[in-house]
Amino acid sequence: MNAAAFISRKLRFKGKTAMVSIAVSFLVMILAVSISSGFRKELRDNVSAISGDIQITSSSLNYVSEDSPISSMPPSLDAIRAVDGVESIEPAVYRAGIVKKDDNIHGVLFKGVSASDSTSSLQVSIPSKLSDLLGLKEGDDLIAYFVGERVKMRKFKVASIYRSLVEADDNLLVYASLSDLQRLNSWEQDEVSALEITLADYFRSRSRISMKTDEIGTLALLMADAEDDDLIATPITDKYSRIFDWLDLIDLNVMVILILMTVVAGFNMISGLLILLFQNISTIGILKSMGMTDRSISELFLRVSSNLVLKGMAIGNILALLFCALQSSTHFIRLNPENYFISFVPVSVNVPMILLADLLAYVGIMLLLLLPTLFISKVDPAQTVRAQ
Repeated sequence: MNAAAFISRKLRFKGKTAMVSIAVSFLVMILAVSISSGFRKELRDNVSAISGDIQITSSSLNYVSEDSPISSMPPSLDAIRAVDGVESIEPAVYRAGIVKKDDNIHGVLFKGVSASDSTSSLQVSIPSKLSDLLGLKEGDDLIAYFVGERVKMRKFKVASIYRSLVEADDNLLVYASLSDLQRLNSWEQDEVSALEITLADYFRSRSRISMKTDEIGTLALLMADAEDDDLIATPITDKYSRIFDWLDLIDLNVMVILILMTVVAGFNMISGLLILLFQNISTIGILKSMGMTDRSISELFLRVSSNLVLKGMAIGNILALLFCALQSSTHFIRLNPENYFISFVPVSVNVPMILLADLLAYVGIMLLLLLPTLFISKVDPAQTVRAQ
């Protein structure tokens, strides 16, 4: 039987304050990881839903006009579909327009898609912000004007009103039928403004989106027919750079929180372990006089400390997961979308990230606890046993 393991089960760590500190530290760490993962998931999913992760468009500077169509079936389409990480490719037609109701006028961007809530001709889905600005509701008429070589007017019916989580975006996007906008631009059925590529979740980081954009852009350019216009691939990180910069800042803040909480928990455990060592200084002397090495005695006290750290970790994790479940189901903590892009605190239980954070924090705390065990080598068994 391992003597250190046997004796450690007989010792009792009375450092309740240290355990509470550890539980709070792990609670904060897991919440930071979950909220960071929640922001990444919500914002990346929503900006991807707006315009895909990568857009293939004409090299023209203005692809939202009627003058820059591309083929919906370019020669490179099959090769792009075969690229690792590509989940879907959808055609879209964009056209800038002006909408009017009574004396209210507002500029918007129409997006024609093949699969939308607006399944019928001349029906649109508008954002809630535009609904508030113009006082529109479902079933109302929406008059739109499109400026080009000549001004065109269309009367749409509001089929639905949607609420985008990216509410701070000033670009009011009105969804319409793909065929409606193709007819508006006098385009053929295979002519579109852009091909929008959606990537798998794993490839939605800034660096991986950039890497896939280079790969897809090269394929589109090299495989283009001689008569086709040059095609370019643009990552969503360029269009929504402010959101991705903000996500990078959140990731940095989470890293700082993890380090600080590990240090706080570690130093609280150091003080608790020092108290335990001083309380059991005579025990240390007796064990040394019986031939136990400093290393074995250190292992003994580290085992006691490890049990306390694991208990605090378990309590902190359980409380954090309960909070995540409550927030995910009720969204009771709200945010100002003008500052945070979305209206509630998003949480996502990223199990691998949580386990990694737990592991790194545990290892960091245990490494810090090696410092007070150096005190054991200073204990003189002759003096401590005599004092006893």
